[in-house]
Amino acid sequence: MLDAILRHYLFKTLCLLFIAGLGPKPGVLIAGEYNLTIDEKAINVIGQTQKAYLADDSLPAPTLHWREGELVTFNVTNRLKETTSLHWHGIILPYEMDGVPGISFSGIKPGETFTYRIPVKQSGTYWYHGHSGMQEQMGLYGALIVDPAEEPHPVDRDIVIILSDWPQADPHRTMARLKKQSDYYNFQKRTVPTFFQDIQNKGLSATLSDRWDWGWMRMDPTDLADVNGSTYRFLINGQTPETNWTALFKPGEKIRLRFINASAMTYFDVRIPHLKMRVIEADGQAVVPVDVDEFRIAVAETYNVLVEPQSDQAYTVFAEAMDRSGYARATLTPNRALQAQVPALRPMTLLTLADMGGEHGEHKGHKDHQLPADADELSEGHGSHPAETPAAEKTDEHAGHQMDAHLQPMNHSQHQQPEPILSTDVLKYEHLKAVAPNPEGGEPDREITLRLTGNMYRYIWSFDDIAYKDAEPIKVRFGERIRFKYVNETMMNHPIHIHGLWQYLVNGQGNFKPKKHVINVKPGETVEVDVIADAVGDWAFHCHLLYHMDTGMFRKLTVERAEPQIP
Repeated sequence: MLDAILRHYLFKTLCLLFIAGLGPKPGVLIAGEYNLTIDEKAINVIGQTQKAYLADDSLPAPTLHWREGELVTFNVTNRLKETTSLHWHGIILPYEMDGVPGISFSGIKPGETFTYRIPVKQSGTYWYHGHSGMQEQMGLYGALIVDPAEEPHPVDRDIVIILSDWPQADPHRTMARLKKQSDYYNFQKRTVPTFFQDIQNKGLSATLSDRWDWGWMRMDPTDLADVNGSTYRFLINGQTPETNWTALFKPGEKIRLRFINASAMTYFDVRIPHLKMRVIEADGQAVVPVDVDEFRIAVAETYNVLVEPQSDQAYTVFAEAMDRSGYARATLTPNRALQAQVPALRPMTLLTLADMGGEHGEHKGHKDHQLPADADELSEGHGSHPAETPAAEKTDEHAGHQMDAHLQPMNHSQHQQPEPILSTDVLKYEHLKAVAPNPEGGEPDREITLRLTGNMYRYIWSFDDIAYKDAEPIKVRFGERIRFKYVNETMMNHPIHIHGLWQYLVNGQGNFKPKKHVINVKPGETVEVDVIADAVGDWAFHCHLLYHMDTGMFRKLTVERAEPQIP
């Protein structure tokens, strides 16, 4: 108690010294101490009263602002009747502070307070969320903004946009339904009428061949997501499209939009009609700027973009669910009386057999009833085919949706790379290039192949066909450089997240690989990343689709110190 009182008065004294100009020299930061309480509340988000798990009674949870170089002390109190936890997504920290029950600590029991102590060694846009049960998708998530010691992109306005999917029913009941019938929520299945429509468009032979191959694989090209707009309502900053979260701006301002996908299961395609976006940061890390009309954001990813609206008009921030089953939207406007048109949802794009081959082979045809190229190897559990240059998810062709206004020329500070700014319609992973070169160290010390596997009929997800409860930890030595090869043998996208360590995406950028905390792997695709084991401890390693993680696509990654050599 005495220590707490002394810390309180020391903090107030230092603040007064700062105001008087007598505080520590620039670059020397005082430690921040914060408190947060997690409780169960009844709230009405979508027109009905539902149970929610909230931090400080807020949906989303309060936006946290830390600063690079700060030592954060965070006291989290649990008022629930069950164990809870908070994970600081993308933050590099001691593993005991990572917030994963059963791996880094035992969780926060009802009535207890757990104190996180985190030395902040990075900057950028991140987020925090519960890592216990279904608490995350029932409201326990929030933005975490870490200000840099020196700002490379000064802006006039800074806006956080948190995308999320709010469950319309109890998530545990949704899981039970998926276990009984994995396509329970697929209301866009191909039917007899679509069969005859395909015959008219593609011919009888091609249609029969296509149906045979998908049936042989026990898959459906319309099954882009396990759960969709029939299960969720899509939100921006906790508000539905009808309530329309709104932010104000002044024409000519330079605005940073911090996009965070805090969804449990939903990918979004994001665009702002009539406004070009300049991507400057991916997963909290600076990238060479890329001007885009649209980008896909996987579950748990973050992107920072700059916009410079010049006109005295409103703009719609439009985030379509990947399967086009719904959307989230918000408004940027100079005047609350002004509203922008909301675009119509675009048609859903079916998976193709080429997609299931990771876009690196042609379908071999109906003649031998074979899988697409390389997928025959996948079905036998082999991961030997070469990795391809990964790209972000394909999006629909959007002719007629081209933006008619662009970013104004920007003043580039001395801290930015002198490289030309890239420009493309739709952002892909291959466009991402780190601003700073990767750490030196040469080639990887070894390679580990992980097959992303699943059984849709039983709704079980795993690595290498082994669920987490039956799997041994992946063990690496401190200081090792590991080349992980992710081979997706399923028809689903999987956002792969490693706690506590960066993943350097092998995407053709040489020694400027972008470093990310989440790597999306498309259906049938092989993606390679380099991971430097520079943090000792036990780390969670999993697909960030909540239902996939909970049913087994999860591992423990242990970074062990090398044993001392005996002379």
